[in-house]
Amino acid sequence: MSNRPNTADAGAARAQVRTADSGALRVEGDLTFATVPTMVNALRDRMRDAHGTLEIDLSAVTHSDSAGLALLVEWLRQARRGNLALRFSHVPQQMRDIAHVTSLEHILALGESG
Repeated sequence: MSNRPNTADAGAARAQVRTADSGALRVEGDLTFATVPTMVNALRDRMRDAHGTLEIDLSAVTHSDSAGLALLVEWLRQARRGNLALRFSHVPQQMRDIAHVTSLEHILALGESG
């Protein structure tokens, strides 16, 4: 897997995906309407090289809106097309609240909170 970050920068809002020491992919920054459009394909190369289950660590997400949750759903779609499972860990409470309101908790199978 590549260790280079995939970065989205929209004015003051910024988001990126890095490979953590644990091997998980760590999402950092804001997942909002400003950054999500450029983050949609941030995992494509990494998914291509992965097998089984890929962990997505969300502990460094500083802010999210409903676009951030939509991004997780899209990443799940991409993973399923590649016969890969995703596991979201350390999901911020803000994202959990949006998932609850939109009834996406069961689709996202959110892991432990941070």
